[in-house]
Amino acid sequence: MKPPSSKTSIYHLRIEMLGIEPLIWRLIWLPGNTKLPKLHRILQTVMGWENYHLHQFHVRPWLYGVPDPEGFYDPPNFKNEKSVTLEMIAPDRGDTFIYEYDFGDGWEHKIKVEKIVPIDEQNFWPMCVAGERSAPPEDVGGVPGYMDFLEAMHNPTHPDHKQVWAWNSGPFDPNGFDLNTINKQLMKLK
Repeated sequence: MKPPSSKTSIYHLRIEMLGIEPLIWRLIWLPGNTKLPKLHRILQTVMGWENYHLHQFHVRPWLYGVPDPEGFYDPPNFKNEKSVTLEMIAPDRGDTFIYEYDFGDGWEHKIKVEKIVPIDEQNFWPMCVAGERSAPPEDVGGVPGYMDFLEAMHNPTHPDHKQVWAWNSGPFDPNGFDLNTINKQLMKLK
């Protein structure tokens, strides 16, 4: 992926998944002119998810996301994310907003702008520069479901151990984090 053609700044974003201890987090660098649909795909990649569910960005007082073609989800403070950029919703260092993924499981991530720096034409964007721990598997049932999942996964005497192991197609390492793999996947994003 090449640097953007227009001059922009590079945002250093810290992403923290809310509700789980120890903390699951990522530090990513990306252009400020990144549109929210692409930011969503970047977040899916760095968290290791598959984009199976709806998402939205909570930026007080607005919610940005993909409009519901059926019109069932149409709150008055909802806006289409299509042409909105990161620098439009978080123009300053220290700005924060929430990224919510999978309304059923309710995964919320606090995103904070840690730095805004001039673009470096020598690097490729976006990139993940740090992080810790694996994000929960898709469809695990939110924070309570994830805690139950971990207990069953790592306790061979748990009554649901075999079922959870089979559902996940094998072991799950909650401490797993592979920076190189994440960045290889980010380079494939368009």
